[in-house]
Amino acid sequence: MTDTKYTIRGETGDWEVVVGLEVHAQVTSNAKLFSGAATAFGAEPNTQVSLIDAAMPGMLPVPNRECIRQAVRTGMAIDAQINTWSRFDRKNYFYADLPQGYQISQLYHPIVGEGHIDISLDDKNPDAHGKRIGVERIHVEQDAGKLMHDQHPTRSYVDLNRCGVALMEIVSKPDLTSPAEAGAYLAKLRSILRYVGSCDGNMDQGSMRADVNVSVRKPGEPLGTRTETKNVNSVRFVMAVVEQEAKRQIEVIESGGKIVQETRLYDPDRNETRSMRSKEDAHDYRYFPDPDLLPLELDGAFLEECRASLPELPDAKRRRYEAQGITAYAASVLTAEVEAARWFDALLEAGAAPVAAANWTTSELFGALNRTGKDIETSPVSPAQAAELLGLVADGTLSNTLAKQVFEIMLETGQGAAAIVEEKGLKQTSDTGEIERVITEVMAANADKVAEYRGGKDKLFGFFVGQTMKAMGGKANPGVVNDVLKKALG
Repeated sequence: MTDTKYTIRGETGDWEVVVGLEVHAQVTSNAKLFSGAATAFGAEPNTQVSLIDAAMPGMLPVPNRECIRQAVRTGMAIDAQINTWSRFDRKNYFYADLPQGYQISQLYHPIVGEGHIDISLDDKNPDAHGKRIGVERIHVEQDAGKLMHDQHPTRSYVDLNRCGVALMEIVSKPDLTSPAEAGAYLAKLRSILRYVGSCDGNMDQGSMRADVNVSVRKPGEPLGTRTETKNVNSVRFVMAVVEQEAKRQIEVIESGGKIVQETRLYDPDRNETRSMRSKEDAHDYRYFPDPDLLPLELDGAFLEECRASLPELPDAKRRRYEAQGITAYAASVLTAEVEAARWFDALLEAGAAPVAAANWTTSELFGALNRTGKDIETSPVSPAQAAELLGLVADGTLSNTLAKQVFEIMLETGQGAAAIVEEKGLKQTSDTGEIERVITEVMAANADKVAEYRGGKDKLFGFFVGQTMKAMGGKANPGVVNDVLKKALG
């Protein structure tokens, strides 16, 4: 991250942008927040609805212990205050996809208090140019259902499958000051959630979405009036919302208008935000403690179990890799997605040397997966097979060139590296007698170039190396070739 502050040039000078994100993350659990109904994505409408979700008379909610556990583990992962006493509130509003007429949330006493997330815009050196973004709170709440307007020409249908699904609302402080910072924060938060296992982070399926709060101000002035753009479902779109909404607000202010606190929607096709409704305040929802739910009280044993279950998190894993000699950039790439980090850990456990393994994984493996449209979980090459291939390079059996040939065959067939080397006869030779014989032939066929080299044209050395390797089908050990050539050429 550079030290240059992000500003937007308007007609009246520079403007600063202030951004806060409210991220709704669907909790990975075995059921909904207050019922035993399933939460599978893509199910037929209204097939995952219990009597509680449908708000049938006399139904009482019961908190799902796993949902509470996942929220606490998430709080611990961002070094947040865990509140051992929290309470559920009713947020009252009427909408057709909300059968109860209220949403159960946690306005006044959330389960998780203040924490932080460290971001960086510099993959090459994440620690040198980082920034700490404050997290104000995490509270748990139930999701609403969904209206479907495209099923009938004159009617809207209601799908209650999502009604009652457990959400964590993760509220940042207004510490973000550019589209890039907002994108980096959301990406880092998603990475942490997926490492912890508390949310799958599938933004395209709606299991993680962001409400983007944006305001603008002249440098040094108080915070401006903010707008909230709802349900933005990708890192790229969050960055676009910050940029476009900031520019819109500046144009409004500079043309003599005023920014209204309101809720807006983002249209990715037009890359613009549009007004949805005026922004409600807390008192508009008539919050009060939910009379059907006792306060949550967390004991020490529960908190200890939550903390003990946390995995190694992205920043700690990255620093461990760097301590093994892996570059900061490669470590950052390897730890960005939890599946890639697990695959790489398995590669190291199989005996691969860290630096060689990191270089090979980030270049050869990721390049091949990208080329073939696969991801790390569907890789045709397992960590154990990759370790075998790298071991053959390390012990001199394969040159880097031959290793690439073997890897391509592994991708196509799923065979192990040693079996391919044996079957195809691809073993690198370090036989100095054979190499000397070939070099003698190469020099005899290029006597004029030998004379030029000996007359001072040192750059011709590469020519002789290339000719020797070509004559030996790429199977000669390059180090031995170089040594023998130097002696032969004098």
